[in-house]
Amino acid sequence: GTFSIRLLQTTTFQNASFADTQGLGLLEDIELGSLNTHTWSIRFYQPWVRPALPHGDWDTIENLLKIYLQKFTHLINEGAMQRDVPYPFVVQCWAGCELYPNRTSRAFAYVGFNGQDFLCLDTENVTWTLSQDTDLSRYVQSFLQNYTALTELVEIIFNDTCVDDMEVLLLYGRAVLDR
Repeated sequence: GTFSIRLLQTTTFQNASFADTQGLGLLEDIELGSLNTHTWSIRFYQPWVRPALPHGDWDTIENLLKIYLQKFTHLINEGAMQRDVPYPFVVQCWAGCELYPNRTSRAFAYVGFNGQDFLCLDTENVTWTLSQDTDLSRYVQSFLQNYTALTELVEIIFNDTCVDDMEVLLLYGRAVLDR
C-alpha cells in the first residue's frame, strides 16, 4: 500500500527571547518519537525505531535538527521584529513523504501561521507558494526562496533520505503496521 512519514513541528513564540517547540514523527498513525523540548534530542517511542538506522545516522539527524531549530527560531524572530508581528504567535510546519506501491514517491512541506495555512512547498520545482497573500507571507516566501542552503538540504531530504529511511522503517515496523 501507500505509506507516509510525517514530521510535525509547532513552535510558540512567546516573545523575542522565548520560543517553545514541540515535535512529533509519525509513520502512518504510529508515533515514532518526539522532540525533547529542553535538549532538542529525539525521544523514541517504538523499540524498533532506533535500531532501524545506524547510530551515526541518528547522530547526524539530531545534529541537523538542532541546527535547523536554532536557525528557525532566530530567523522567525528576526522576521517578526522586522515586520512588527505581535507576540505571542504560533508557527506550525509539517513535512514528509509518501511512498506508493510502485516505488514512486511524493514529498510535501507546509507552513502554518497562527492556525492558518501560510506557505506550501512545491517539491517538483522547489518553490514556495503562498497559501495566503499577505505582506508577511510574501516576505517569508521571498526569504525561503533565496535561502539556497535550505533549498539544497530540502532537495536532498525529499529526493533521497525521506524515502530511503521510510523503506527501512517499514521493514523494521512491519508487524506494528500490519496490526
